[in-house]
Amino acid sequence: MALDYEDRTDFENADRGFIKTLTPMRIAKADGTVVFDTSGYGFLDGPCPETVNPSLFRQAQLCVKNGLYKVVDGIYQIRGFDISNMTIVEGDTGIIVIDPLISAECAAAGLALYREERGDRPVTGVIYTHSHGDHFGGVDGVLPDGRGEVPILAPAGFMAEAVSENVYAGVAMTRRGTYMYGIGMTPGPEGQCSTGLGIQASHGTFGLIPPTVDITHTGQQETVDGVAIVFQMTPGTEAPAEMNFYFPRHRALCLAENATHNLHNLLTLRGAQVRDPRIWSRYIDEAMEMFAVDADVAFASHHWPTWGTENIVEFLSLQRDLYMYLHDQTLRMMNQGLNGPEIAEQFELSPNLADAWSARGYYGSVSHNVKAVYQRYLGWFDGHPTSLWEHPRTAKAVRYVETIGGVDAVLEKGRAYAESGDLRFAAELLTHAVFAEPDNKAAKDALAQTYRQLGFGAENATWRCFYLTGDNELRHGVQSTPLDLGGGMAAALSVDQLFDSIAIRVNGPRAAKDSFRIEWHFTDQDSVVRLTLSNGVLIQTPDPRSKADIDLTVTLTKPQLLAILAGKGLDGIDHSGDPGVLARLFGLLDAPDPNFAVVTP
Repeated sequence: MALDYEDRTDFENADRGFIKTLTPMRIAKADGTVVFDTSGYGFLDGPCPETVNPSLFRQAQLCVKNGLYKVVDGIYQIRGFDISNMTIVEGDTGIIVIDPLISAECAAAGLALYREERGDRPVTGVIYTHSHGDHFGGVDGVLPDGRGEVPILAPAGFMAEAVSENVYAGVAMTRRGTYMYGIGMTPGPEGQCSTGLGIQASHGTFGLIPPTVDITHTGQQETVDGVAIVFQMTPGTEAPAEMNFYFPRHRALCLAENATHNLHNLLTLRGAQVRDPRIWSRYIDEAMEMFAVDADVAFASHHWPTWGTENIVEFLSLQRDLYMYLHDQTLRMMNQGLNGPEIAEQFELSPNLADAWSARGYYGSVSHNVKAVYQRYLGWFDGHPTSLWEHPRTAKAVRYVETIGGVDAVLEKGRAYAESGDLRFAAELLTHAVFAEPDNKAAKDALAQTYRQLGFGAENATWRCFYLTGDNELRHGVQSTPLDLGGGMAAALSVDQLFDSIAIRVNGPRAAKDSFRIEWHFTDQDSVVRLTLSNGVLIQTPDPRSKADIDLTVTLTKPQLLAILAGKGLDGIDHSGDPGVLARLFGLLDAPDPNFAVVTP
């Protein structure tokens, strides 16, 4: 590896087109609650401290840059107001907003900054590049009065994927996200140092206005407020529903999150579906063929743009080759009999990829991406019979500690491995000690210190955040999760998605003792949904044709269903049968725990 720290091209591009920013860079809700604040990153103006990997420090210096930037005539970006970018394209009568950040407050602040410079232009279009929350959650900040007549464009399948990620698995994903992004950690030389993809994630008001125009195929052309746009569908890449697009008038290519200035995740540490590096690489190649030769600038929903056709081609070539190399070499080694961790331990990128700043593992790492490729093809099982039926962590820890000779012996050996520099095995041993005796302060302190050292050395920002959050929670207990991605989406969910979100909360063992049927007649949608509790499963049947005994019939609208789910009951809602069935249903639902333990049992 020969990283060229004298190369300042990224810094020049990150500064290019800068117009103005907020001083201080602090964004708050109306009640004064701060949702985004970069004031703690002043240490990035100085030399790299010993507690931060130099390569990650460089990336953080780039990610902390913030403000309104001109990309080309008619296209502007708000960068550093959240983990993601918001892009503004000027149309004939107003502006098209691309990816309005995570939080309404941050999107509104970015839009206000743009309008200070370019005038009070109305929002005449919105584009969601893909189905991740940091690219649509702040939409209420740019459309505070609702959608109205404004078209909202998104790739086909957007709503289903957004719900799957942010509602169905949202609690677990958000809890793990606090580790991945260092939410709640204090920025500093011994704390959070960017996420690699952006400086930090905001935690303001999250919402979703459903799209009105589906982009269904590559080559589809749409005109929004006089601006022609040519789309390329890229499903299964960085998100299950994602798209790139090209602006012929501006000779500008939007790459969504398919090509950013780092190695991305094939399986993000917060949890997601495993992504396909093979198709990801091929879609980047297709974008090069379709658009790159006619593009003067390429920009994305994170990081800074790339200007010049030759530079765009070089950048995209590296990104294309990066994902295909990960795919092909993992498969080659997999077919030689190596399992995921074994491949990750031996894997080396080719020199040109390893030395390229834009391919460094600040957000995704080679190590966990290789394991993701293995998982995609062969799953969790490594093929070894012992792996079929292992004890869970606590039961395993008790047995290891007993075998080694007690917690004190494990602590002694763990500390010895740490002192010798083998922090990885020290963490494994000390984790056994903590899970065997979770109230043992010496064990928790030793593991916390090991995590601390692992975090300080990590080039990958999300690894650093995981290690240092683990360190913090071992020392100070579980921190509350400030971000609720699911709550702000309820009104945008379809009826079947709302019922799905109930079904996944049913406590199966308790529900197996009960059974009933509820029919919901929706007058605003001219539809009927039958819910059947059977064998601990809540089944929904749309517009049922079969006859059955119904315990409760409710005639209502979707807004009234939302009110019922919010706990307001059946008052004022037409119903017949036994209303107690509804209480029985709600009594069978488990409340998800947004603050479940991670580094302790």
